[in-house]
Amino acid sequence: MILVKLLEQIRKHPDFHQAGMILCHNGVVRGTSRDGRKVSGLRVAVDHQKLNRIIDSNKKMPGILEILVHINENKDLRIGDDVMYLVVAGDVRENVISVLQDTLNEIKSTVTKKTEYFSE
Repeated sequence: MILVKLLEQIRKHPDFHQAGMILCHNGVVRGTSRDGRKVSGLRVAVDHQKLNRIIDSNKKMPGILEILVHINENKDLRIGDDVMYLVVAGDVRENVISVLQDTLNEIKSTVTKKTEYFSE
């Protein structure tokens, strides 16, 4: 399982002893789009240069030890399939929660482009 591998990688970080929290996001394919249409699946494309810039920038935020991302890109995904894992490790929850939210929002708005397939 990819999420377990990401967590194992985080635990091997040389400064892991400073971590007080590991926060994980697991995005999955929903059965409806934001506008309410029925979805049968989707495909995600990733701009890796932008992704790397976001990760590098957000790793510099106070208290953050590591940020790892795995996106199931260029595959036809079905309802319930995993789309993205985002793992953030850091010192205290205020720092970790904030960075996870900011990183997720940046990835969703500037890094990924999804094509939804509709069943209607």
